[in-house]
Amino acid sequence: ARGIALLRIADFQEVLGEPTVALSKLRELCFSGIPFDGGLRCLCWKILLNYLPLEKALWSSLLKKQRDLYSQFLKEMIIQPGIAKANLGVSREDVTLEDHPLNPNPDSRWNTYFKDNEVLLQIDKDVRRLYPDMAFFQRPTDYPCLLILDPQNEFETLRRRVEQTTLKSQTVARNRSGVTNVSSPLKTTPSSLSEYEVLPNGCEAHWEVVERILFIYAKLNPGIAYVQGMNEIVGPLYYTFATDPNSEWKEHAEADTFFCFTNLMAEIRDNFIKSLDDSQCGITYKMEKVYSTLKEKDVELYLKLQEQNIKPQFFAFRWLTLLLSQEFLLPDVIRIWDSLFADDKRFDFLLLVCCAMLTLIRDQLLEGDFTLNMRLLQDYPISDVHLILKKAKELQDSK
Repeated sequence: ARGIALLRIADFQEVLGEPTVALSKLRELCFSGIPFDGGLRCLCWKILLNYLPLEKALWSSLLKKQRDLYSQFLKEMIIQPGIAKANLGVSREDVTLEDHPLNPNPDSRWNTYFKDNEVLLQIDKDVRRLYPDMAFFQRPTDYPCLLILDPQNEFETLRRRVEQTTLKSQTVARNRSGVTNVSSPLKTTPSSLSEYEVLPNGCEAHWEVVERILFIYAKLNPGIAYVQGMNEIVGPLYYTFATDPNSEWKEHAEADTFFCFTNLMAEIRDNFIKSLDDSQCGITYKMEKVYSTLKEKDVELYLKLQEQNIKPQFFAFRWLTLLLSQEFLLPDVIRIWDSLFADDKRFDFLLLVCCAMLTLIRDQLLEGDFTLNMRLLQDYPISDVHLILKKAKELQDSK
């Protein structure tokens, strides 16, 4: 097995070693899973998510430009609002110099600050719950953001801003599909946030980095801002980049994750926009496509689910919107994403994976009643993602 693994690594290195990466070859290799060795996955994902161009000579200048741009975002969106506090030695809530908290003007910096806090509180609640079964997100990063944690300035970090904020968060949980619960039975949530250790000054946990990425995304994309579930999309990306064996890349995991997440969201954001639910690019259309594909591949199972009135939104909403990130453990999600990102018809393969998941439990579904089947679909019983991907590939080839 080790011999085969070494051959695969050599295949990747050959494709990535060319002055211009042959995208079709790279997609083909990535589709069958990317080795972790040597930071190959991080590099391949950056290419597949259109962050890095195919011409290798452009990589270093592009990375420098994007990482500088991200620092700029941090200065404008996180440091600037916290500066008043640093300059005056008072909490942000008391700064009333140029502007005051009751200023009704929609352009008021205060107005923006309070609106941002509503979004921030929702993000904070969601990122603290990321993969509670893994210690990773609670651990301190080796590369805390020095811009923000500079002890000379005492800028207000987002975590402190959440702790200080007196606003009661309006629950922004935009749970759109009625039955669907966005969190999965796989994930157990600690009963209270106080169970997390508070890290000493100058340190920050990985979840805080994810919080910053999502906050900046929300500020730059006001049309969609933040919707619950985005944390589940950014989590596997950040984890992959922040555990890159190459420390030079790992150091920039935050900025690189931000841009890859932004590019990925550009492709799937329609799933998160309620007003598009019923349009051809929206989530309803995709859920129906899972059923029409199933009907084509396994009409008996399709009719059984129809007869029991098991609608795709009861389970496929979460599968599709969150790219299966809630149905499997993180290493398996990452393996599935290798194939999804490598799919040139981007996310057509996801529909086939959903179909494969249904056909692999067809016998149980055909025997079960509504309650039993709903339980199977909401807490999917098969954990072998290789089996699922193999089945999805068979479905794809049988077209």
